[in-house]
Amino acid sequence: MNWISTRGAAPAVPFIDALFAGTAPDGGLYFPERFDPLPRATLESLRTADLVDIGTTVGAHLLQGEITADALRPLIAEALDFPIPLVQVTDRVWALELFHGPTMAFKDVGARVQARLLHHFTDGTPLTILVATSGDTGSAVAQSFHRVPDTRVVVLYPEGQVSDVQEAQMASLGDNVLAIAVRGTFDDCQRLVKQAFADDDLRKHVWLTPANSINLGRLLPQVFYYVLLAKLGASAGSAHGRPGPIVSVPSGNFGNLTAGLIAKRLGLHVSQFIAATNVNDVVPEYLRTGIYSPRASVRTVANAMDVGAPSNFERIRALYNDDLEAIRHDIAGAVYDDAAVVAEIGRVHRRYGYLLDPHGAIAWLALNDALKTAGPQARGVFLATAHPAKFRDVVGPAIGEEVPLPTALEAALAKPRHSTPLDARYDALLQLLRSNVGVGIA
Repeated sequence: MNWISTRGAAPAVPFIDALFAGTAPDGGLYFPERFDPLPRATLESLRTADLVDIGTTVGAHLLQGEITADALRPLIAEALDFPIPLVQVTDRVWALELFHGPTMAFKDVGARVQARLLHHFTDGTPLTILVATSGDTGSAVAQSFHRVPDTRVVVLYPEGQVSDVQEAQMASLGDNVLAIAVRGTFDDCQRLVKQAFADDDLRKHVWLTPANSINLGRLLPQVFYYVLLAKLGASAGSAHGRPGPIVSVPSGNFGNLTAGLIAKRLGLHVSQFIAATNVNDVVPEYLRTGIYSPRASVRTVANAMDVGAPSNFERIRALYNDDLEAIRHDIAGAVYDDAAVVAEIGRVHRRYGYLLDPHGAIAWLALNDALKTAGPQARGVFLATAHPAKFRDVVGPAIGEEVPLPTALEAALAKPRHSTPLDARYDALLQLLRSNVGVGIA
């Protein structure tokens, strides 16, 4: 298997090169040159498999020729040592709870696997992990690479625009983790990171690797948890004449949805995906109008989705050869504002006793709206991507009571924080990267 650029002007490379490079030389993002579906018998066997078995089987299939199943299994077992339950909320709706990892957000899945893949393939050259975050990516990456030898982690986040818990999880670690509070938006953070990776002179002196979902090492492990939907018949639905589930994905940078579309290419039977967003709705707007118009992000209560120029949408367009009608066949868009999100958190808690975070609430709203017109046999899954306590300032008032903090989050909040303010200018980031080359690299 080789990996090709979304922009088609860079040579195909093996996975190890794509893993460490992050972006292609032409500025595009790597994705598979082909999709070999899993055999139907394999998908059927995964209906009763645990997450480690799924990750090993699917990972070895995607990375054939790069790493064996025997070598991959212990990496997966060490990384994914937490549950991902599929919880039934109503007679037609399930939640795939992705927030039971160390930082209590779905980013733990990709970041922890990526850290182990990089360590597996590295030759010991000092490495700088550079990542932009709108919230949960930064904390997951920081935790996953904390104290990893020969590795420095530089996390850029928009100052004052992440929750206190998210900031604590990034800025309380120290050691080889540098938390950078950028005076700007997430889009500014993402722009700075992209500039750094396009800077050939910098990369002669600093070995940079991205750790958000523009990197295949972060993106591909997210395919694993979609295969858990096989437990609802998503592996054999079409073969048995049953519709596959509708899957609603809270979408910001669109890596999570991209992983779901890859799972579908591997054979997972899904009736439709929903790209559920807050008012940062450039992709739903594209699906509606055919016009893709990135713009400055708007701050909302679902801050991890405050993205005005989602990087991974480039991958989605490449997967479909930029065929709008083909994209519309598999993906519907849905948009919700803060008032609807907060009201729904309270309503669902009162009626069903289920506690949503703002991102999960958006996915829940989109799924239930879709089910209204999908027929009585339709069922659906929404991705619950963060623990509600990470957004207790929003969730608490919505339900009219305090949200208890899990022990891990309480411990992070109690630690002193160490973050460095930075203007949203590339020369400022460049100076920081060059002046801290040896920080935390043992």
